[in-house]
This record gives sequence, C-alpha cells and structure tokens, in this order.
Amino acid sequence: MAYHHLCSSPSSLLRDRHSLSVSPKPKSLRTNPPTSPNLVSLSKTSIKASSSHVSLEDLLSQETQIPRKLTNSQYSDGKTASKSYVWVNPRSPRASRLRQLTYDSRYSSLLKVAESLDSCNPNEKDVLAVLRSLGDDVSEQDAVVVLNNMSNPNTALLVLDHFRKILPKTSREVILYNVTLKVFRKSKDLDGAEKLFDEMLQRGVKPDNVTFSTLISCSRVCGLPSKAVEWFEKMPAYECDPDDVTYSAMIDAYGRAGNVDMAFTLYDRARTENWRIDPVTFSTLIKIYGVSGNYDGCLNVYEEMKALGVKPNVVIYNTLLDAMGRAKRPWQAKSIYKEMLSNGFSPNWATYAALLRAYGRARYGEDALNVYKEMKDKGLELTVVLYNTLLAMCADVGFADEAAEIFEDMKNSGACKPDSWTFSSLITIYSCSGKVSEAEGILNMMLEAGFEPNIFVLTSLIQCYGKAQRTDGVVRMFNRVYELGITPDDRFCGCLLNVMTHTPREELGKVMDCIEKAKPELGRVVKLLIGEQNGEGNFKNEASELFNHISSDVKKPYCNCLIDLCVNLDLLERACDLLELGLSLEIYAGIQSRSPTQWSLNLKSLSLGAALTALHVWINDLTKVQESGEELPPLLGINTGHGKHKYSEKGLATVIESHLKELDAPFHEASDKAGWFLTTKVAAESWLESRRSPNLVVA
Repeated sequence: MAYHHLCSSPSSLLRDRHSLSVSPKPKSLRTNPPTSPNLVSLSKTSIKASSSHVSLEDLLSQETQIPRKLTNSQYSDGKTASKSYVWVNPRSPRASRLRQLTYDSRYSSLLKVAESLDSCNPNEKDVLAVLRSLGDDVSEQDAVVVLNNMSNPNTALLVLDHFRKILPKTSREVILYNVTLKVFRKSKDLDGAEKLFDEMLQRGVKPDNVTFSTLISCSRVCGLPSKAVEWFEKMPAYECDPDDVTYSAMIDAYGRAGNVDMAFTLYDRARTENWRIDPVTFSTLIKIYGVSGNYDGCLNVYEEMKALGVKPNVVIYNTLLDAMGRAKRPWQAKSIYKEMLSNGFSPNWATYAALLRAYGRARYGEDALNVYKEMKDKGLELTVVLYNTLLAMCADVGFADEAAEIFEDMKNSGACKPDSWTFSSLITIYSCSGKVSEAEGILNMMLEAGFEPNIFVLTSLIQCYGKAQRTDGVVRMFNRVYELGITPDDRFCGCLLNVMTHTPREELGKVMDCIEKAKPELGRVVKLLIGEQNGEGNFKNEASELFNHISSDVKKPYCNCLIDLCVNLDLLERACDLLELGLSLEIYAGIQSRSPTQWSLNLKSLSLGAALTALHVWINDLTKVQESGEELPPLLGINTGHGKHKYSEKGLATVIESHLKELDAPFHEASDKAGWFLTTKVAAESWLESRRSPNLVVA
C-alpha cells in the first residue's frame, strides 16, 4: 500500500485519488471504502497505520512528544498519575521552544526547502547544499513532503536520487517516484515523466495505480489524449486496475483521441455504475456529439449532467453554444446564453466567438451585430475568421453599410489583415447591389494585397456588371476567368444566365456567346429559346437533357432564370413549357395545393418571372374548373411570403399585388396572414366569368 501525497496543511493529510481532470484538485473523503487497493483513507491527524504505511502518530510520538513535568503527587507507590499532559502558557518562552519541536514547524521548514530547491541551479552541488539544511535525520515522510511541493523537474530528479541513496530501500519506494512524477505533471513535461517511468522499471520499482493515473493526467494536461489512452491500456500488464475516476477521465481521453465508440461505451458504463464525471469530460462528450452532427445528443448530455448535480461551467456553455451554431439553431444558442448569464457566469472571448458563429451562420443579422458591438465595447479583439464570419453574414442579408464599417474596423485593428475571403464577401455585397465602382475598388485592394480573384469573386463581378447593364464588363470578366486558367462551373454559368435577364435585347448575343463557350448544352437551350436556332420540337428535349446533367443545387436557379428570360421576351408559351418541365422533373414541388376548404398557390420559392407564370397557369386552371362545372372551394389564396429580396426594395408580394390589380382580380392581402392574398368562391367565380379576353389566359 502507498499513501499518495501530503496536502498543504501538515496536520491535515487527505486522501488524493489523483483526479485526472485537466486542473487536478483534492477530492473530498468518501464514507465507503475505496475501490482500488492503492486508494487509502487518511485521517485528519495521521495516515492509518499498517505494515505498509508511515504513521504520523508514530512520528509524533518519537520526535515531537511534549516533555511532561511531573509533580510529587503524581508518584504513588512507583506508579504514574493518570494525567499525561500539562498545560503550558502559550505566551511563555517554553511554549515557543516546544512549538519548534512539533511537526508543524518541521513541515514549514520542508516547504522552504522545496522552494529553495525549485530556484537553485540544477546541479548536484547546489542541490546538496540546500538539502543539508534538513540535517542527518531525514525520514521518508520528509522526502515525500519535499518532492510533493516542488515544481522544477530538473532539480527534482537530483533530489529523488539523493533521497534514494540516504533512505533505506523499502517496498514503498514507488511513493517517491509517484510524487516526482507529479512534478513533471505540474510542468507539463510528459517526455521527462516517461523517462522517469523507464528508470523505475530498470531499478525494479513496480508501478502502481497512482503511477499510471499521474501519467494519464500528465498526458491530458499536455493535450495528448492518445498518450493518455496508451498509458491507460498499459495498466493491465502491470496488474493495475483502474478506478472509476480513471475510467471517467478516459471518456474524455478517448473522445479527444478520436475513439468515439470507446468514449460512448465508457459513458454508458459511467451512467450505469454512477461514476463521478467531471465537467471536462462532459464538455468532451458534448463536443463529440456536436462534431458527429447529433445536436440533440449534445442537449441530452447537458441535461444528464445537470440531473447528476454537476454544475456547468463556462467551458460547458461555450461548447454548447458552438454545437448549436453548427446545428444552425440560433434560438437555442440564445436560450443557453441567457441561462449562462442568469447563473452568474460572465461571457468570455470564446463565448462571444461561438455566438457570432451561431448568429452569422443562421443570418441573424441584428443579433450578430449586437454581439460584435459588445465585444468592441469590452475591448475584445476579433480574429480574421470572426471578421469574415460577420462580413459573410452581411453579404447574405444585404447589410452593405454595416459591412463597410466592419471592414474599416478590421483594417484599423492592427491585429488582423484582410484575406481573400474578406475581399470576396465585400465584392459580393457591392456586386449584389450593382455598385460597380465600389466592387472594382475592393478588387483593386485585393490585387494590391497579393490575392488573385477566384471563381467566386469573378462570378460576383459578372453579376455586378450585369445588374448595372454593363455588358462589356461582363465579357471582360468572363475572359479573365480563362486568362487565370479557371474552369467555369455550374454556378458561374447560372450567373451568366441570370445576367441575360438584365441585359438589353440588343446585347443578348454578347452574353449568349459567353454561355455557349462555358457550357455548350446550356447555350443550345438559350438559342432555341430566343429563336436563333430552328427546332421548335427540340426545345423541351434539349431543356430536359440539360436539367438531367447539371447538379441538383442549380436546377431551380437555371429554370427560374430561363423562365424569367421568357417573360422578359414575352415568350409566355415557352415560360409555361419550362414550368411544366420543372414540375415533371420535381424541380418545383407544392406550387398548387388543394383542400376541401381552400385552394392555394404557393409562390415563395419562385423568381418573379416564374411566379407570374405560375399565377397565369393557376388562373387558367381555375377557368377550366369553372367551365367543367366543378365547384370551387369556399376560399382561394395566393402565398407570396412576406419578405423582400435582400438587395431589392421590391418583394414578391409587392409585384404580385401590383399584377393582381392589373388583372382586376378580387384578391386582397389578408390582415392576419402576412404574405397571403385571399378571395372568396363567389368573388372568384364572378371574376372568372367576366374574363373573356384570350390575352389574359395562358393556354
């Protein structure tokens, strides 16, 4: 058996189970016996005596017993009186002399020796000079106290070697090595600790549980979870059985080392056997679930932690916030942050960074800007990544002025330099607004900083010139793509297609030439659409072939743009053909819906041209229903959504409302349902009956 270490008070020797948390702290005593043979329970005044324990009572009786002065009345027939102690005035000189004989005084002197050894030169001469102050009568307990309170591993090795030479060899020699290993743990020197372990084996000293728990915890504080796993898996070879504290710590180690299955296996066992799990381990479990995409698992672990009475700390909250950011659940991030504040925790840099990422990814513009302002008010610096997160969010929600302010702050911070992502976000913002001069200015700054524009930047610039109807600029940027050796992708070609919807009719050929060069199959569809190629019957086939060979994420944008182009060119039949093709290929879904009480037209996911086309098709369908004698439902509605385009003052609702007025349709905006236009069966039938002009009905 081995006692483990002496705590800061000489008369209070508490059991140290060598907690394996990143910041080891003494644990409270348990009433039940320890599960490991190496875990011994120490009383407040002594280490329990046994054949393998140093007894503090014995030490005190041998070295610090207070001399007694016996009176004549205490002797009777050669027998001593029952009293064994006499009172001494604590203010008397005698009390001072007696106090020097107690182990408290000895302990204080040992602490001073440990402090001197930490600061002396790491050579044998200087170390021995300090150790001479201990005198000739040095006990094993003295050696443990000195080594346990040291923090310099270089001098600790010399001290260990000295004590091994002067102390009699016993089976408890492992104790001296264990407390020396703790010195290496304090200094985060795993290499030195491993060399000391090898020395132990060479000298025939058998490691115990404390040896391995110290090496495991040293690996953890060094940020080497794989090493912790390696030491843990060596324990059976030396007949050492891990206790529940070690097992709990290994949940964290296995998780950080990437062995997620083993971490979860140990966690399931921990819940069954009621192991004590520290907050660091819970934080790792939350992180594991977050990285694997199981965000509900993150919240479940958090609730289990609270149910076990483990109080969350700032690290736990920050890990949860980061997970909710990955999940794009900003509302849950808000809730967790409020709970954190209500529990008295102050947000730190990591907290704000997690909130910025959570709000930025979810496009919670106002919330993200509030976090940014709070960070600036507290003097917290942002990294390039956080600045870019903010700027990307501004690009997504159309915060042009705010982006300009953030960019200026970034340049003036002195700590961050804009990178290619910074410039890319800014160019996107100005391009979507059609601000050519501002976009060109950022491009020049990008080039001066040594960054070449990539496909994303050039796509944004083409969009910018297209919005401004500067077709020559579009062609110039298109040629720049090939000059830089970049291969146009589907998104780039989609941008060119979108530019055609803004291009004057007389300049369509310039953009069409670019499309034909970048994507010939798209070029053929566009030529058939605008009538530059004969083949009326081939249009649908060519369009269908195109949609079957492009990535799914660009199918709807392509179809929207082609329909918009048809509407701009008054090619309503072609627009209807494309809408029908989109429905048959499931590019569009749920545009029309019917229930016994209401028929609805859902336009939220459509472009303006596609929405107008879908509206005319729906009106045509209603006309056919009426002509067939089928009954209309009590209510008819059109859902446009209540938002507007982030870079436009006009929303879909505004355009549709204006068009309904042109048609004199009896649809009116619902007061209790934003983005909905409703009418009754009676009003709809009357209006449909009055429509006789074939120009208003799309066949």
